[in-house]
Amino acid sequence: MIEIERKFLVRSSAYKAEAFKNTRIIQGFLNTDKMRTVRVRIKGSSGFLTVKGISSKDGRSRFEWEKEISKTDAEALLKLCEDGVIDKIRYEVRLKNHIFEVDEFHGTNKGLVIAEVELNDEKETFTKPKWLGKEVTGTIKYYNSQLSKKPYSTWE
Repeated sequence: MIEIERKFLVRSSAYKAEAFKNTRIIQGFLNTDKMRTVRVRIKGSSGFLTVKGISSKDGRSRFEWEKEISKTDAEALLKLCEDGVIDKIRYEVRLKNHIFEVDEFHGTNKGLVIAEVELNDEKETFTKPKWLGKEVTGTIKYYNSQLSKKPYSTWE
């Protein structure tokens, strides 16, 4: 239940041509306390409830628990969420042994594109696609829970 991931900005739209799948995601947060976040997500035709713990010092790992719920339940829970719903399209790109999840944000976060890669070990190496930009792992303003409070469109 420990999630290990690295997060990067994306410098071109080349990932779209390489993607094997894309899905719209709508998500909100029932709780955005820094010690834990509780997220409700609709991904395609499914719903999910996720609890995430505090990140490690370098931001690469943290506790994550996720449970699939019905889309109907997720829609009802979204109505209870804090202000700031996240709307994005997730593109999945396979590169060797890894899948990069590239999130293209819409709404108040339009213009922001972030790629994440999940790893089995914090020191695991991986091949970086050419469209991958600056690493932002552990930079809190790029967490979805923070983007829901202070959207990309409000950054200076």
